Amino acid sequence: MIRFHFVSWTIFKYILTEAVFSFLVAFGFFFGVFFINQILLMAQTILTKKVPFQQVMLLLLYSFPTIIAMSAPFASLVGTLMTIGRLSSDNEILVMLSSGLSYRNVFVPTLVMGGVISLLSFFTNDVLLPAGTIRSNQLYRRIAVSTPALELGSNAVKSYKDTVIITGEIIDNTINDVFILDKTGDGQRRIVMAETAELTDGKDGINLDLTQAFIQTSKEIVRQDYDYGFSDFLQYRIPQDDLIQSATTVTPREMSSRDVGNTIKEKAEALDKRLDEQYNSALIQALSLEHALRNGPDNEAWNRRSSSAANFTQAVQSTAALKRDRSLQNHRIEYNKKFAQPFGAIFFVFLAVALGLFAKKSGQMVGFFFGVLISVVYWSLLFVGQTMGLRLGYSAFWTMWLPDILSLSIGLVLSIIRVLR
Repeated sequence: MIRFHFVSWTIFKYILTEAVFSFLVAFGFFFGVFFINQILLMAQTILTKKVPFQQVMLLLLYSFPTIIAMSAPFASLVGTLMTIGRLSSDNEILVMLSSGLSYRNVFVPTLVMGGVISLLSFFTNDVLLPAGTIRSNQLYRRIAVSTPALELGSNAVKSYKDTVIITGEIIDNTINDVFILDKTGDGQRRIVMAETAELTDGKDGINLDLTQAFIQTSKEIVRQDYDYGFSDFLQYRIPQDDLIQSATTVTPREMSSRDVGNTIKEKAEALDKRLDEQYNSALIQALSLEHALRNGPDNEAWNRRSSSAANFTQAVQSTAALKRDRSLQNHRIEYNKKFAQPFGAIFFVFLAVALGLFAKKSGQMVGFFFGVLISVVYWSLLFVGQTMGLRLGYSAFWTMWLPDILSLSIGLVLSIIRVLR
């Protein structure tokens, strides 16, 4: 039997082949689950708006990187559990150990597979996903202009650059009870109300044909200075630039790790500057309050001590609020998630091997069941960690890496127990 270093090459190829096959089976399962979920999400926003079939298929194609990046780590867990569970329940691992081979022959090929899957998953998440997002946004821009019904829904609120549109019930192509808030070209506030409206294509955007419309404009500073009017018919235009801005908002999840890292750096520097300003403001208020209290009632500042105390308290509260920068925290969480989720495949494989070694019978079925169960638990922990990181400001590193660390820790403990038995 040929060996390289401390692992049997024949056993290595055999276990790796079995693990890859099981991985592909599990990958097909998870890919199908996430793909169906994607179709259901699109059904609510795209399919019901009579978007051309070809464009729908392209949007689905551009969503493949997201589905692949989510499916691969979980498929590595389930696939490895199925493989090692079958080998253990069929006593093949027992025969291997009786032949003088060690558990290294089981761990090495599966960890190699886990490492390759992690790298491919990271590449998909970090390179293909942003590219797919760009293509998807470009396509959505074309759909938004060619399919106006995609933009406005029944009993919904839609925000654009400087415009908010509130709609009532939509019957056929008629929108009832339309309410629009925006600003005119010279900065005046404007309110537009209409009984009904219909969406039509425009040359450089979409139009709302309003009937029985009421318009009121008022100046920003002098609210009492206003004008109003009525119209049986009014055409309201939403520029294409506003459509593009609304349709192409890119979240940190859809950016590359490098772009997210650069954004974090910029946001952190801007936050430090704002914090310095707040610290200085709080210090000035604190010195003013101290001056008033030290000099007593004979000093003019004594009469302003209540105001100084209130200003100091407000400055401290503003500083504390600045530290809880939700946008910066969200970017930090997504940055750690971009590494924790794909490279979780390695930790999953380690845990799966340790669990699979305990299988006694029906190893593949039991492995599949436990793999799916662990995947659900892992995803729940990731979701809870992300929520706690955003709402409570917990460490972005620990909230995202804790599920992986738990997988590794449990795998180590089980492996030691199994080897020492």
